[in-house]
Amino acid sequence: MSLPDDRVTDWARVFRPRSVALVGVSGRPGHPMARPLEWLRDRGYAGRVLPVNPKYSELGSLPCHADLAAVPGPVDLVLCLTPAENVVATVEAAGAVGAAAVVVFASGFAEVGADGAALQADLVAAARAAGVRVIGPNCQGLFVARSRLFATFSAAAARPLETGSGIAYVGQSGAVGGSLLDLAAARGLDLSAWVSTGNQADVDLTEIGRVLVADPEIRVLAMYTESLPRGEDYARLAVEAEAAGTALVVLRSGRSETGRRAALSHTGAMLGDHPAFDLVSREHGVVLVDDVEEMLAAAALLRGQARPTGRRVAVLTSSGGAGILAADRCADADLSVPQLSSATQEALTALVPSFGAVQNPVDVTAQQFNDGGDAFARVCATVRADASIDAVVVVLTMLVGEVARTLAVDLARVVRDAPAGAPPLVVVWMAGEDATAEARRILTDAGVPVLSSVALAARVLGAAAPSPVASPVAVDGASVGGFADGWELLARLGVRTPEAVLIESAEAAAAAVAKVGGRAVLKAVAPGLEHKTELGGVRLDVPADRAVVEAAELLSSVPGAQAVLVQEQIPGGVELLVSVTAPADGWPGVLTVGRGGTEVELHRDLAHALAPVSADTARALLSSLRCWPLLAGHRGAPARDVEAAVAAVERISRAGRAPGVRELEVNPLVVGRSGAVAVDVLLDRGQSD
Repeated sequence: MSLPDDRVTDWARVFRPRSVALVGVSGRPGHPMARPLEWLRDRGYAGRVLPVNPKYSELGSLPCHADLAAVPGPVDLVLCLTPAENVVATVEAAGAVGAAAVVVFASGFAEVGADGAALQADLVAAARAAGVRVIGPNCQGLFVARSRLFATFSAAAARPLETGSGIAYVGQSGAVGGSLLDLAAARGLDLSAWVSTGNQADVDLTEIGRVLVADPEIRVLAMYTESLPRGEDYARLAVEAEAAGTALVVLRSGRSETGRRAALSHTGAMLGDHPAFDLVSREHGVVLVDDVEEMLAAAALLRGQARPTGRRVAVLTSSGGAGILAADRCADADLSVPQLSSATQEALTALVPSFGAVQNPVDVTAQQFNDGGDAFARVCATVRADASIDAVVVVLTMLVGEVARTLAVDLARVVRDAPAGAPPLVVVWMAGEDATAEARRILTDAGVPVLSSVALAARVLGAAAPSPVASPVAVDGASVGGFADGWELLARLGVRTPEAVLIESAEAAAAAVAKVGGRAVLKAVAPGLEHKTELGGVRLDVPADRAVVEAAELLSSVPGAQAVLVQEQIPGGVELLVSVTAPADGWPGVLTVGRGGTEVELHRDLAHALAPVSADTARALLSSLRCWPLLAGHRGAPARDVEAAVAAVERISRAGRAPGVRELEVNPLVVGRSGAVAVDVLLDRGQSD
């Protein structure tokens, strides 16, 4: 395994150790803590296997040592199979014998509460003092196919696991990882490497991931995370995977809560998930999936075929009904099923029975398979050559036995003989696995995933293909400083705002309204008052002769009201929300644009980009919104000043670089026929308040 230069850890001693010491290994046959010794001894590991347990003089026909200090010769890797209370002493002893790392299987650390968290802190301190790395605690260890390193007790590793597929896994959950290891092996995709990181007290999954993506034998890294890694660490992994040409497939759980950050704006309440994670992933080609089946299917696709370069899918099937289902599921995944070119349709006419279909979906009918020959393979090759297609889904129904085997051989040849970069091909076989087992194996060996449903195929292709809206890339932006509040910040950014006067008494209202144009919007000002409309804190289109009465009512009816902001009444237009959050926790800042106003939560018409952005990116975000037709001119309505909106979005996005800004939200930005005006703003300074 080719490993990156790392000043802290010699990862070669972890992934292909010359010796493995098993501290606290069990002598009870069948016990989970006895498995690593049995597997290391019997399954091809070439290094020294060193049992350590003072209860035994021999285990598994190997000398058993009383403690690590009694082990002869150097120790590269230590497996700690002791209870939690003995782990710190084991780590200290591992450092004394010069081990590179300790894998801690025991639970009872931070996952169980305050006492466990304190014990985990002691573990980390001991590891740093001893100069060893710790994988775990509360993990299930690791497996490396090439070195036959079975440093795990996971029951999934009981499978033969004799060949490496080029797919590796790293994840926090041993159980989820064990499921992936088992499912992959059952489908002929023995993993090349597998690592469970558990509580990640020291080594986390991004560090392990960087080791794995640097290995030229690893073509796909599947990663499962229960909590967000540090932003810069995840971005570094994604960049290195992209540079190495290693596909990175990520499954993240807990997305309804993880990454949520308390914010005082509408935007903060609606973001819910962590858009910076999604945007960084998209920028570097990470494939984000929603469950273990999708993760395995995506890995199976990407290990042997090119990624789709677009979202246009051709469906080939032996059943018209199955083709319709596939087209429907493609639509659900934002994939299109376009008509094939006239040249392709003409070529298919000679191959498909006259009562079939050649437009897309292509229905070759069951008759084609009854006639024998390789006509279906030629159909596939013809469709894959169509320049208007980015991926092919083959949906097969009850084709079994020898017909299935022959078809699989033909399809495998189509994939192997295709030029580099040909559209990927996925097979959905709607027949029993027992009746199609050999055919499935043939296709799997050829790098063609065989999936269980058209919905799964569509989701996987949708995840692997470029986003329907190209990921806008952040640009450098100048820092902005020296502002007292959100309004002054907008002024320094060059964003137009209404003329305004702040008054502290109702008697001053009439003169203030006259000053801003004769008709005005009155807004109550109170500490902590963010969403004024909900509390009746806004009065619209107030003339000067009503201003005193309206201002007095606001000051008396809105809790805590201390003043009234009298603003120029801006003509109506399309209302947008524009918000920018500052970089935090190693993640870049995020710009959000969407339909604004008082019904912003109802519409949830939002688009995100890493901040700050260019004008081109701002325009792309706006045009991706469902409300875009309102800006462009809907059903004969006059178009709004899109260029003014673009300029405002681009300028507001720079606020992420302003010191003392956690979030700036403009809602609404009113886009009229001429100009765009920010008529309300919220500024969250976070800890700087």
